[in-house]
Amino acid sequence: MSLRTLSMNTPRLEGLFGLFIFVIFFMFAGTFASAQSSPQTNPSPHAQENVQAIKNVLERQVAAWNRGDIPAFMDGYWKSDDLEFVNAAGIFQGWQDVLKRYQHSYPDRAAMGHLTFSGVEIHALCPDAGFVVGHFRLDREKGGQKDHPEGVFTLIFRKFPSGWKIINDHTTQFPSPR
Repeated sequence: MSLRTLSMNTPRLEGLFGLFIFVIFFMFAGTFASAQSSPQTNPSPHAQENVQAIKNVLERQVAAWNRGDIPAFMDGYWKSDDLEFVNAAGIFQGWQDVLKRYQHSYPDRAAMGHLTFSGVEIHALCPDAGFVVGHFRLDREKGGQKDHPEGVFTLIFRKFPSGWKIINDHTTQFPSPR
């Protein structure tokens, strides 16, 4: 087979090839244009309200934690058997199991320490869903030593008639420095 055999000598094949290139070009152009009109560039009128409402939930959780009030901290979570909490120990399902995990891991005010969040980014995806990424740090004493566990988290929020609630919490604690 020679190179001459592969060339498109007929007008019909050249026309189909041109049409093919034309269609592919506009498919990519359409994809690019739709990617440019993301929710970030065209936010809904209520996006800022939703971001503030989610921020308020986080602020109430930090305040409850720093008072040593785990039940009030848990008010930020969806009270459902479908709630999920994920960390290095596994996947915990259900509001009651997540509450028990917190109570077991933090049996008293000293174990809870002082919680701070930083680098928090809140993203409203649509009128009733959003997610948060951020960094957490606990400042406490453990065994007579200063202890500062810290890590990152991703929280998925959903808006219910009762307000914004965390439906999934994925928290990763950084390894302790030796």
